[in-house]
Amino acid sequence: MASIRDKLRGLLQHPYEPLFLPKNEGKLFYDLPENFFTDRYRPIGQNLINRFGGAASLPSGASADTPVMNRVSINSIQEPDIKFAEAIPRRGAFSLFIPEHRRIAGRLIELFLEQPDADTLGDVAAFARDRLNGPLFQYALSSAVLHRTDTDDVPVPSFLHLFPDQFVDPAVFPRMLEEGRAVLQPNRMSVDIPMNYTASEQVTEQRMAYFREDIGVNLHHWHWHLVYPGDGPDRVVRKDRRGELFYYMHQQMIARYQIERYSQGLGNVEELNNIRAPVPEPYYPKILRSANNRTYPARYANMTMVDVVRPEDQLRVTISDVERQLQRIVEAIDAGVAVMPSGQRVQLDNFRGIDVLGDIIESSAVSINRPLYGDTHNSGHILLSFIHDPRGEYLESFGVMGDVTTAMRDPIFYRWHTYVNNLFLRHKLRLAPYIAADLGNKGVNLMSLETELERQSSVKNVLLTFWQRSQVDLGAGLDFGPEGNVFVTFTHLQHAAFNFRLQVAYSGTAKPATVRIFMAPKRNERGTLLTFEQQRRLVIEMDTFRVNLLPGINNIIRRSVNSSITIPYERTFRNVAQSNLGDESFRFCGCGFPAHMFVPKGDPIGVEYELFAMLSDHEKDRVNPLFDEKMGCNDAHSFCGLRDRTYPDARNMGFPFDRRVPSTIRSFKDFVAPYQNMRVATVTVRFTNTIVART
Repeated sequence: MASIRDKLRGLLQHPYEPLFLPKNEGKLFYDLPENFFTDRYRPIGQNLINRFGGAASLPSGASADTPVMNRVSINSIQEPDIKFAEAIPRRGAFSLFIPEHRRIAGRLIELFLEQPDADTLGDVAAFARDRLNGPLFQYALSSAVLHRTDTDDVPVPSFLHLFPDQFVDPAVFPRMLEEGRAVLQPNRMSVDIPMNYTASEQVTEQRMAYFREDIGVNLHHWHWHLVYPGDGPDRVVRKDRRGELFYYMHQQMIARYQIERYSQGLGNVEELNNIRAPVPEPYYPKILRSANNRTYPARYANMTMVDVVRPEDQLRVTISDVERQLQRIVEAIDAGVAVMPSGQRVQLDNFRGIDVLGDIIESSAVSINRPLYGDTHNSGHILLSFIHDPRGEYLESFGVMGDVTTAMRDPIFYRWHTYVNNLFLRHKLRLAPYIAADLGNKGVNLMSLETELERQSSVKNVLLTFWQRSQVDLGAGLDFGPEGNVFVTFTHLQHAAFNFRLQVAYSGTAKPATVRIFMAPKRNERGTLLTFEQQRRLVIEMDTFRVNLLPGINNIIRRSVNSSITIPYERTFRNVAQSNLGDESFRFCGCGFPAHMFVPKGDPIGVEYELFAMLSDHEKDRVNPLFDEKMGCNDAHSFCGLRDRTYPDARNMGFPFDRRVPSTIRSFKDFVAPYQNMRVATVTVRFTNTIVART
């Protein structure tokens, strides 16, 4: 008999194949009660059981008398009420930016969470699976599995393996099906995805396609929103500092994008601060939805947003309403006070203010006043994603800006989020600069700071980037396709592994400290030196970790692979649906920035960056209980927090650069000069235009 783990993980595979079809490469078969079959298959249910529950479900190459590896018995239960979720067509489009879709998803998560045990959860989910929208079901069940305590060993596959069409060039799918159908394993060859398939090199913005369309970057955005759903039961939505984390994670994505633009000869992202003006940037996504084989619509140059009124989606977003809501948010920021429905005033000009503001702007279910401040961030996505068919006259669904798995592909994402980010910066500018008591660390002297390549330790302060060709198995995403592995090959940015090296002199008794490492651009796309204020807004976090200082000289070596913001390639792309690994490292740990995008691309000549490090006072950083980054999935905590625990840093996210500085500080050297616990160095990122195969 199959375990609870197998019972649930089979539900998270091949989202549009009926559940009676064998899963897990034919090794997992579901015995379904008659009423679990949908209307189409119920009249022939017994025939289907006989057909697929026998020899047809045997592993490839097995003889007819080989026993079935795992049979899952689904218990006959009272049919759950899922009519509310059927409002989203099974093969329609699902969006977390559409309020009604979020409400339905939250209610479905709640239905899954309220089941008394994991076995019953499997039964309820099995009944719902073939009746509901595929992405909706997968999102809700994945979120429930992540947030239940009795499903700790159930691996949650990434959307890449469930819905690969949302991440890769659809031209590869016919070739994948051909290879999988015509060639037996292990003789199948991988199908290559071209690097640039959305626009030619004549399009200036295509220089940034390696970042915007990177599979790992988009998976990170999806997984973050899976871990931090905007609607649902309070225990799922109300996480420690989730509003601040919404701000910080997106702010870091915007900063990284801008830094990459400079190295590619592109200027500043122009914020989208006028939602009535034409949008000059076109985008032709060239991806499609497998559910209905329709493409994500394109946006042509100089289209204009108008009110979105689509009764079929219970969707009405007007530009005038969004403008009023944005104005109320600006007024709250400038006053330093937000207002609850009861009239109670909530202070924003304090440590918690950024968290309150983040919940308001997102907006999540824990916003203190959704009726007043609205759904501003999501509404921007809606206006942009339906710009081509705002009234549904042409029966077109939303564009890529309407989906968390695809939004970061579009250049307009960065313009809209730059505007959203500037709302947070407006708030941050009201806060007083940090003082010496905040920034110093008595007795700690950071004497040297440098980087070194792991394989060429003599090379200091030079980081190398290049293209890497990797493979990923998308077999689990081919509904009604061949069993087993079907690989595609794709090319992405990569960097040579390196170490941070810090030498610290400490006079005092042994104590812990927090090492904070950031990187900032020195020049813009024209080679002009940036002001410190410009640099401060574009610093990217590279690592944050705790060390134990001993009296005397402390030599600290920190490997780049251990960064507190990234997860390794294997965790970003591992197909857990076909893996025997079910531990926690493929659950919450799927959240994190992809390690292969850790270092900015640079250029062939070499782009210089300021590398900053400080050792802050751990007594002011400490959050109890202490966490061990080597345990469980704590290694990408800077962007994703910790599962079911407080954020592991008592400082505001982005400290010490999240606040303005005195006007006398005009450079990084000025900033670190008063403090022995800080140091700045110059590192050069050099790009080599070669492709290296992943070993």
